[in-house]
Amino acid sequence: MMIQDIFPSVYDNTYTPKRPPMPNDYLLLFHGPMIYSRVGENAALPIFADFTGDVSAAFPLFSIDGRYVYFARVGDVAPPEGYEQHHAGELMHVLSRPLNFAAITAYHLAGWYADNRYCGRCGHELERGETERSLVCPDCGNIVYPKISPVIIVCVTDGDRMLLTKYAGRDYTNYALIAGFCEIGERPEDTVRREVMEETGVRVKNIRYYGSQPWGLSSSMLLGFFAELDGSAEITVDRSELSEAGWFRRGEVFLEDDGISLTRDMILHFINSRE
Repeated sequence: MMIQDIFPSVYDNTYTPKRPPMPNDYLLLFHGPMIYSRVGENAALPIFADFTGDVSAAFPLFSIDGRYVYFARVGDVAPPEGYEQHHAGELMHVLSRPLNFAAITAYHLAGWYADNRYCGRCGHELERGETERSLVCPDCGNIVYPKISPVIIVCVTDGDRMLLTKYAGRDYTNYALIAGFCEIGERPEDTVRREVMEETGVRVKNIRYYGSQPWGLSSSMLLGFFAELDGSAEITVDRSELSEAGWFRRGEVFLEDDGISLTRDMILHFINSRE
């Protein structure tokens, strides 16, 4: 299970820019990476009924089980009472699975709208598309679509062992798998080979696709692969990317399913399988 696995709830990203909001629809208010929300026992995202001021700047993004999710920025809409700012990453551990997915997806889109106010070709202010999710330049006709960056995640195995790493200079300090963005003109499988070699000095073979995950916190589409060690198991750590890396046997790794990440899902798949 991962953050996007919300069945029996249904995610519908049909573009409906002129849909009027209902009192029970969600209105997510963003300030950079922060979202107004409630955590704790009464964890929730705000709905239109919670707002008392002008909400005309709110814009619809998508729906979950027929309830639409809108967004607005601090300054355009006054914050609702009873809600505080929390980082988007924090909410993944306190909200229900459908609302987790709604928050991270809305964060992705809100960031794209904020980063693309002006045309990169002529500098004119962009306008929201009328028939598709896009930003259109009324001056030169340039069309900008949401940014989705492909990223690989790879679990490198050597018999009963897997290669785990820790990032350098990041808040996340748990063990993780090797990951990296695909470069221009590069197939995901080639990215797997390059990233593993760059970060650990290890060669891999028998690259196999496992699964994918939309990850709004980095505007990415994560592509998960398994690969086998090809040759020497000696590791040379790239200290600019990793603080450490090592081989771990199945019985040496103890994790619980967080129900969120592709990384955790892949590690647990290897621990629980005997392929």
